[in-house]
Amino acid sequence: MADSQTASQHPPSAQEIRDALADNPKTRSRDLATQLGITEAQLLAAQTGHGVTRIAAHPDKVMPAVEALGEVMALTRVEAAVHEKVGTYANYHPGPHAAMVLADEIDLRIFPKHWCHGFLVEQESDAGVKRSLQIFDAAGDAIHKVHLRAGSDLAGWEAAKAALASGETGDTLDLEPRQPTEAAKSDPAKLDVLRKEWARLTDTHQFLRLCAKLKMNRLGAYRIAGAPFVRQLEPSAVDTMLETVRDRETEIMLFVGNRGCIQIHSGPVRNLHPMGPWQNIMDPGFNLHLRRDKVAELWAVEKPTQRGPAISVEAFDAEGGLIFQCFGVGKEGNDHRPAWKEIVEALPSREEVSA
Repeated sequence: MADSQTASQHPPSAQEIRDALADNPKTRSRDLATQLGITEAQLLAAQTGHGVTRIAAHPDKVMPAVEALGEVMALTRVEAAVHEKVGTYANYHPGPHAAMVLADEIDLRIFPKHWCHGFLVEQESDAGVKRSLQIFDAAGDAIHKVHLRAGSDLAGWEAAKAALASGETGDTLDLEPRQPTEAAKSDPAKLDVLRKEWARLTDTHQFLRLCAKLKMNRLGAYRIAGAPFVRQLEPSAVDTMLETVRDRETEIMLFVGNRGCIQIHSGPVRNLHPMGPWQNIMDPGFNLHLRRDKVAELWAVEKPTQRGPAISVEAFDAEGGLIFQCFGVGKEGNDHRPAWKEIVEALPSREEVSA
């Protein structure tokens, strides 16, 4: 801990960062950045001109270039979960506040104001050159990454370098302070209004607007809403949920998102591989790596919609940050799926703890 504090007080120079990379070729970039007391974005900036190209980061610029890469792996993460999907980017819908990628495998919700720093990365490895496009927010935290695969289009990669290169050659990065996770925010005095308005919802997207109007947030509203809207679950029910989804071959939508990007998997779960604190989904085309020990609160949530009730299981960390949301896949325009509802209803509630 002292080393990390010292590093943050006296950040290493770009040359010192490159030396550390040379001395630790097998260390994961995220781990090395932590050891050096810097962000991943600073680690990459130090390599500008050494296999790293600074690029324009706005999704309106990035997405057309990524679409030309063919099959790739898309990665979006939060501290406690990493969501990986293999597929091709297509059907990009721009927007000043929110944008979308709506392809068969790659399904993203994008918030452009957080796409601040971008890099094209070419790294030598035992398996050859690894290529990736990486986007970071103003604090240098990862927003979204695109990793090329064996079958990706290298001509598209070279075209991306030509189209996206910003011309910046500096090997340092000016960052803004990291914004803390917003803790749960409730207002018990407005509980009756919350419950009344919740019952009137016709679309799940209305919920956050309701919370904002009442000066609450998602977790704060869950903590006070009570039945029939929410039920707090045992955190260990994450495993039960995934195992039952797998065993019953129930299709789900699993969301993992940070401030700048939400990534969604729609389909079944087939292969679970728990390892230590991690629960891992290891399916062809979809991997999830979840730190179960980081799940502090787990909630079953029901929101009315015009297409039937939308039922979700949602996990939060100890700071109140959302780790994932899981829904059943609606069929034929109906958000209600009885098989998913049965799975959620059978999950164990969190035991009441006496004061």
